[in-house]
Amino acid sequence: LTRDALERNLELRRSRVEALRALSSSVDARDRYTFDHSSRVSRLAALLAREMGFSEATVEMIESGALLHDIGKISLDVEILSKPGPLDAQERLEVRQHPMRSAQVVSSVELFKGAVDIVRHHHERPDGQGYPDGLKADEIPLGARILNVADAFDAMTSDRPYRKRRSVNEALDELRKGSGTEFDPVVVEYLVRLLRNRADEVPSLSAW
Repeated sequence: LTRDALERNLELRRSRVEALRALSSSVDARDRYTFDHSSRVSRLAALLAREMGFSEATVEMIESGALLHDIGKISLDVEILSKPGPLDAQERLEVRQHPMRSAQVVSSVELFKGAVDIVRHHHERPDGQGYPDGLKADEIPLGARILNVADAFDAMTSDRPYRKRRSVNEALDELRKGSGTEFDPVVVEYLVRLLRNRADEVPSLSAW
């Protein structure tokens, strides 16, 4: 009976993740430059959370939030998502709404309500210059700080309409420069450790 229960639980978890990935891909599929971005970020965020010693339940919640962190972008015009040049003020304002819209979607599903703050605050910064709420340092949920670093690393090492991808070393240099201001310094150091010891598991590097 115990074995059957464990197998059912594992199957439910697999089905949940598959459903989440299908939902998140609805955003990525609108823009070829970010295709599979949410899936890669979720895997990297989960690797980071495990590297930092979090329980598997917490890792799963961070992974779920990461899969859905950009779901709010589904309401954005494709022209904004794929614009090859800088965004104007109104377009930037529209983009900055996506964490709140994503959080609203996540909050509507009872199973994922624990990930709402992770999703809402993944663009906050330690120096308080992030959005949407201008949280600082430890005010930012740790899961959101992990997602912030994973999201930035994947974005920098991927091609975008306005620039070519950066090398791993270039991306790490940018993260280190922003350590303590844009990015949580502890999470950045754990990413460096992960890349040093287990780079073959990092999804953002699979295309290199």
